[in-house]
Amino acid sequence: MMAGAARPSHAVEFKAKGVWLTSFQYGQNGNFTHGGHTGYDPSEDEFEARSRVRLLIDAVADENLSGQVYFEIGKSIWGKDNNPQGGMALGADASIIKLKRAYIDWRIPDTDMKLRMGIQGIGLPYIAMDGPTVFQSDVAAITVSHAFNDNVSLSAFWARPYNDNYAGGANGSQANFMDNMDMAGLVLPLRFDGLKLTPWGMFAAIGPNTFRNNNGYINQQINGVNGNYIRSGMLPLRADLLSHGEKLNAYGTAWWGGISGEIAAWEEPFRIAWDAMYGSVTYGDSSLNRAGWMAALLLEYKLDWTTLGLYGWYSSGDDDDTGNGSERLPTISNDYGVASFSGTFIGPDINGVERDRVIGNNLVGTWGVGFRLKDMSFWDDLKHTFHISLLGGTNAPGILKKFHEKTGYWMTPNNPEAQGVNAIGRESMYLTTRDYAVEFGLLNEYKIYDNLQLNVEASYVAPCLDMSDDVWGQSLTGGNHRDLRDAWNVSMLFIYAF
Repeated sequence: MMAGAARPSHAVEFKAKGVWLTSFQYGQNGNFTHGGHTGYDPSEDEFEARSRVRLLIDAVADENLSGQVYFEIGKSIWGKDNNPQGGMALGADASIIKLKRAYIDWRIPDTDMKLRMGIQGIGLPYIAMDGPTVFQSDVAAITVSHAFNDNVSLSAFWARPYNDNYAGGANGSQANFMDNMDMAGLVLPLRFDGLKLTPWGMFAAIGPNTFRNNNGYINQQINGVNGNYIRSGMLPLRADLLSHGEKLNAYGTAWWGGISGEIAAWEEPFRIAWDAMYGSVTYGDSSLNRAGWMAALLLEYKLDWTTLGLYGWYSSGDDDDTGNGSERLPTISNDYGVASFSGTFIGPDINGVERDRVIGNNLVGTWGVGFRLKDMSFWDDLKHTFHISLLGGTNAPGILKKFHEKTGYWMTPNNPEAQGVNAIGRESMYLTTRDYAVEFGLLNEYKIYDNLQLNVEASYVAPCLDMSDDVWGQSLTGGNHRDLRDAWNVSMLFIYAF
């Protein structure tokens, strides 16, 4: 036999999945003002049509080995040439195909331990809320999972979201030096009769040059879907303007711990679920530190035609000291999954093509209560979900005056930029303990065919902010205007999934 003979290959089964999305949307005041622009917000017209395609291919050798590659085309606004959200101008042919995930799954021989290696979706647990708050995204990582029995399992991961992005100083000196960010986490699902508990923990090390450029240590937005989210969630309010500006020469450290649970010790229709978490991040410059907590509770009662839900949450907020860091929960990214209780408008939507994040990427720095009627159904293939929420801020209003004293101008309550472009250390809306908002919406889901669904949704947010001179009264919400307007949007979304 020849020493160089190739080993015989085994047949590989290929499985394909996909999702086509096409949406049509009309709305106004997407950043709560009409001043300074003539569309939904500075980046969009009041009416927009957009599309996105996701294609997933699994290559399965057997139950012990498989691989997956996951592509995304778009999302793209019809008629728009350049990014962001471009590629659908006349003639098309744009470079808008993106790699979303690519990994292999394999089982360690003679064990039940499974490994996943490559770009994959990782998210921290949630049960009460519709999505995670601290972290959920696609990231290069290794995940190890093992089920000890029917009641106890364990998952662990190491992920590297950023590395080798620092261009260096003059003439490229120290390029790529100490610019990595690494994360490690543990998730322990526990499942018993009538009780589900999932404690979890995560640690991160953040290189001093991870977000460094010639303008400072935290001023580089790294390209990628989540480049804005991590700097808005891991740093204090406008740290680019308010921090001490001290030199960073050591790794920052962050840690989180939480527990999600569900009690169903009795038969339906009752259900109680909760999420609770705490996190802290510290840097060499103490004015960049951030630490806080969040808890949420959901009570549900199931009827024949709907599920009644009462929900509430509370998250710690900033005090009025601009030099001691932030007292809000640090967050990394929740690129997909609704980090709220209330559909797509208040936070990120699960489909990824809707107008969303009008309040923020998450509910950090707020409190709220709400009521919903979920999955109301009176006819076959048609269901509805209605919700209404009252929310307020937990940030001290005195911080706004301190901000003015240090910068010479008044911070705006809204996001004056395009969607997804948040200032460092803040979400789209920054709410104080004197501010409130009412948000409600109706989602209608109609199954046209087994693989084709139509969603028709209407959403509305009415802010009620303190406009006294020492809070928001002297800030400009758009252009040269101080007016604040209600945000609203209606949408039609076609979903073809196979």
